[in-house]
Amino acid sequence: MKESRPLAEESHTAQPEADSPAWHARSVAETVSALGTDPDYGLSLAEAAKRLARLGPNILAGARREPWWEDVVEVLAEPLVLLLIVVAGVYALLGEVEDAATIVVIILAVAGVEIMNKARAKRAIAALRSLSALRATVVRAGQPADVPAAEVVPGDVVLLQPGQRVVADLRLVETAALRVDESSLTGESAPVTKRADIVLAPETELADRANLAFAGTLVTAGKGRGLVVATGRATELGRVAELAAGVKEPPTPLQQQLRQLAGWLLWVALGFSVLIPVLGVLVANRPWREMLLTGLTLAFATIPEELPILITTVLAIGAYRLARQQAIVKRLQAVETLGSVSAICTDKTGTLTENRMRVVELWAGGALPPLGIGTSPEVARLLEIGVLANDAQLILTDGRERFVGDPTETALLAAAKTAGLQVGDLRAARVLEEFPFDDRRKRMSVVYERDGARWIAAKGAPEAILSVCAAVRLGGRVEPLDRQRLDELRALVDDLAARGLRVLAFAERQLGPDERPDGDVESVEAGLTLVGLAGLEDPPRPEVPEAIATLRSAGVRVLMLTGDHPATARAIAERVGIEARRVVLGRELEQATDDALRELVRTAAVFARITPEHKLRIVRTLQEQGAVVAVTGDGVNDAPALRAAAIGIAMGRTGTDVAREAAGLVLADDNFATVAAAVRAGRTLYENLCKSVRYYLAAKLALVTASVAAVLAHLPVPFAPVQIIVLELFMDLGAATTFVAEPPEADLMARSPRDPRRPFLDHPMRLGILAGGLSLAAAVVAVYLWAWSRGPGLAVAQSAAFVTWMIGHVVLAAHMRSERQPLLRTGLLTNRAFLLWAAAALMGLIVSMVVPTLRARLHLAEPGLTAWLVALAAGLIFPSWWEVVKWWRWHRRSSGP
Repeated sequence: MKESRPLAEESHTAQPEADSPAWHARSVAETVSALGTDPDYGLSLAEAAKRLARLGPNILAGARREPWWEDVVEVLAEPLVLLLIVVAGVYALLGEVEDAATIVVIILAVAGVEIMNKARAKRAIAALRSLSALRATVVRAGQPADVPAAEVVPGDVVLLQPGQRVVADLRLVETAALRVDESSLTGESAPVTKRADIVLAPETELADRANLAFAGTLVTAGKGRGLVVATGRATELGRVAELAAGVKEPPTPLQQQLRQLAGWLLWVALGFSVLIPVLGVLVANRPWREMLLTGLTLAFATIPEELPILITTVLAIGAYRLARQQAIVKRLQAVETLGSVSAICTDKTGTLTENRMRVVELWAGGALPPLGIGTSPEVARLLEIGVLANDAQLILTDGRERFVGDPTETALLAAAKTAGLQVGDLRAARVLEEFPFDDRRKRMSVVYERDGARWIAAKGAPEAILSVCAAVRLGGRVEPLDRQRLDELRALVDDLAARGLRVLAFAERQLGPDERPDGDVESVEAGLTLVGLAGLEDPPRPEVPEAIATLRSAGVRVLMLTGDHPATARAIAERVGIEARRVVLGRELEQATDDALRELVRTAAVFARITPEHKLRIVRTLQEQGAVVAVTGDGVNDAPALRAAAIGIAMGRTGTDVAREAAGLVLADDNFATVAAAVRAGRTLYENLCKSVRYYLAAKLALVTASVAAVLAHLPVPFAPVQIIVLELFMDLGAATTFVAEPPEADLMARSPRDPRRPFLDHPMRLGILAGGLSLAAAVVAVYLWAWSRGPGLAVAQSAAFVTWMIGHVVLAAHMRSERQPLLRTGLLTNRAFLLWAAAALMGLIVSMVVPTLRARLHLAEPGLTAWLVALAAGLIFPSWWEVVKWWRWHRRSSGP
């Protein structure tokens, strides 16, 4: 086995020297020599690591990582934090130095909370990006290896397949009907045919360099192998434009909606922050200095500055948790969309099934019924075709053969090996031309040399192969494929498919001496001789039936859209729980009018022999009917449907790069059960977000209402300015940490999907904010008035109000943890974050009241045991009306018909 040679000097910059030919003007041999590599062996692992260390990662200009202190400066420079700093400055100017120092400490605490939330969101988003990073298949030490694109180095041998994004500039060394979409680089809309066997003039324009593949372009058809000649900023893409690696994701519709809400609430809060001091001076005869500070502090406490950050934090952390469940979110919009999904269009192979194919039935030589795998000449010939017309890779690991690639193709190689064929020797045959599989032809074929003659070997869907066959091999003889034999074969295919098997047909013929192997594909594939059929088993995943039942109970339709045989589709659908009384074929969709298609989509759930164009039409029809559609896909041609869907779901293992880029969600395990788990998680996230915002705004409303009520009663505001700042700190902490970790309610997946047209701040949300805020305000005002009426002084009355608030807002948060389920059924101990926050709030209250120095800094006084008991009772009872309503509704639903 060859060792890779040292890297030539000119490749240190990943570009030719000025006096040497450009890469497109060099032959393959010259390129190999210049790069010090081997097109078959690739680089050794040690050499690849050495080049990566010397030349750096294969990335464009990356975003500068912000140091922690920049986050601190950014937070401290926010207008609302600056407002709090102004409050501290006013205190200092008015001689209240101790209060000013206390506010500075609280500023640091508030800034710390915000920095923590931003850091959590950044970590979550960074983790998602690393999970969904581009990868490439390279040859290292003679073996194919899947590596991150950033680790590709000059001299690497890269394997190209349809749907893959080219990760570096390549000098092609092998091509088979390779076509590349270069629109991202050259603007050319049509895919370009590539050839490795040509050498071009040095002055050839970029768009005409047919022996190169460029970073950022997309393989649309065929396959190839290329040598990396440039990486990172040295690529053509890097020279054309430095792409911003740190581009911020655009705001989701929900984020935009809540930012508008925050803007509206900003003016409401500022209005009350001006109104209350004016009323305090004019109505309650309070000192203007006191009311000025109160107004500034109320502005800080009531302006919903945390709302946009809260949304981003909840979505980002929720997305990271989804990733830990094998559902990688590529766009935050997908998180909020998941909760609204009402229809899922899923493929079959690898999603509903295990993608663990094995050949279980063979028909060859005319033997009926199907035979088991054997070594008869007919069976051996069929399996030879399966080995030749095959894109799977044969690699050696510790001297043992291993197959890597599409599960159907690796299953054929494994069957050939089991039958005693020398798979490696067969794969060494000289292939003259390859016609890759596509969705229109539904077959692939290769032209190769055998015994001095040229042959074509083809495999594919039975109807696609039979349509180009003129004969059939029966008992060692070649017989015409007449109508009777054709009907018998179709019946056999239907019988195998009805058992849930995927059926492939195999055919061949010898080319005439004057036939061009690279001629028109239709003419080359015409007049074949059918050799046999194979039935492959791919059992359904055991967890899929339960997942589909869960989605059905949640009001989500599941439709199977597959290119497989209709009988196979029906058999698998019935086994996983998808209604399959009618199976609609792709040709029916082509002939259907718009009205007929709407009826088909409304009544049928299984669609077979469909193309990506059919899938796109189904998705659009569902959307016209008002459905929020999720689509699964893995191929290049699935990208239109993935983009058209409300949320595209790509396969992480078998999916192509273009499918993953078009999708909003990537399944790391290609498992449909993960889709159901993602829908559940999406609903949970949205509900938790609603609960968090509802509590946050209810607490703001309670603070404003209590202040207005006191002033209208000709009394001072229930809280001193420094106390309001402390309340704000705990409000923000509660909203940001308590509800993110809330487990789903029991009936979450028994409810209909959320209507995406319904505004976030809908009637139930507004009612919850109003009721929650007024109940907490009522508790505070009642205790404040009671304490004031007893006459011990303002400090004692404000202290009683402070105690009531600290207890009451924890109780309110506890009741708001669930919307429909009573708290005792939810479980008091099911949310650890809530327990920690509640304990911190209550402990902070006790310390503030017990430690004399801290009590003085917060302008608190010991209210006495009676006041403590009254405050405790009010804080527990007033917000608890919520729980009474939930119990009543729960009991009514449980005892209903």
